[in-house]
Amino acid sequence: MASKIKVTFLGTSAQIPTAKRNHTAILLSYDKENILVDCGEGTQRQFRKARLNPMKVTRLLITHWHGDHVLGIPGLLQTLAANDYKKTLYIYGPKGTKKFMKEMLNVFVFSGKINFEVVEVDEGKFFENAEFYLESKNVVHGTPTNAYIFVRKGLIRIDKKKLEKAKIETGPVLKNLKEGKDIVYKGKKYLAKNLTYREGDKKISFILDSKFDESVSKFVTGSDLFVCESTYGNDDKEIAREYKHMTAEQAAKIAKLSKSKKLVLTHLSSRYDLNQKKILDEAKKIFKNVSIAKDLDSFEI
Repeated sequence: MASKIKVTFLGTSAQIPTAKRNHTAILLSYDKENILVDCGEGTQRQFRKARLNPMKVTRLLITHWHGDHVLGIPGLLQTLAANDYKKTLYIYGPKGTKKFMKEMLNVFVFSGKINFEVVEVDEGKFFENAEFYLESKNVVHGTPTNAYIFVRKGLIRIDKKKLEKAKIETGPVLKNLKEGKDIVYKGKKYLAKNLTYREGDKKISFILDSKFDESVSKFVTGSDLFVCESTYGNDDKEIAREYKHMTAEQAAKIAKLSKSKKLVLTHLSSRYDLNQKKILDEAKKIFKNVSIAKDLDSFEI
């Protein structure tokens, strides 16, 4: 059975944090992978509050280099170094990430060191293994900015009825079938595609800062979980356009166009701290299966 995908919201605020909402950071956990999407100020303390171990982080995806999304990086790196982090931390981000990382490291005095690799990603797949892949897309936010998707590949399952019909008994040959390989059984060749089927992929999408653009719905099509910024409500639609952000209603439109299964709104402006129902109601007029993330909320797929 495939491992569950767990998404934990460590921070859900926009530029100005509140007493209840920390700056943006989201942890996607799958098997031995712990992928941190953005790392706003205070993220490592949020790890502690969520009873999660930052030493297990394997990759960091940076959407863009605005302070509310990256000011937690120096502290996180220092903590990893101080605790003798043994892995290589892979850091991915938009154009300029190598320059910004170098400048950030020059500003702070670090004790200890960790191994990390910085990769600037544009559009398309930038990591893939047998179980999942990561893909990015440029979005518009006034500075180089990426949206990201995580896709767990559907598992190959053996069709037991077809196996019985072919009179193939259980044994070592089944391992090859599960790997999608053709087999020879009692001198006869069987094609894996005729005896197996593939479960559907599982897809998690992240658009954390971006102006509204319907075309991005193609990138997040069929998301099992679509995480999207909703900085403003309809009454501030012009402000959203000016600062290249989205309203909750616009996020819902993308969810509907993309045929996503569930929408989770995040990156809320502090002005809605006491009136989140307004934001939720505006989104629900367009897309029913929607919720607003709170700090430390988690969702499993």
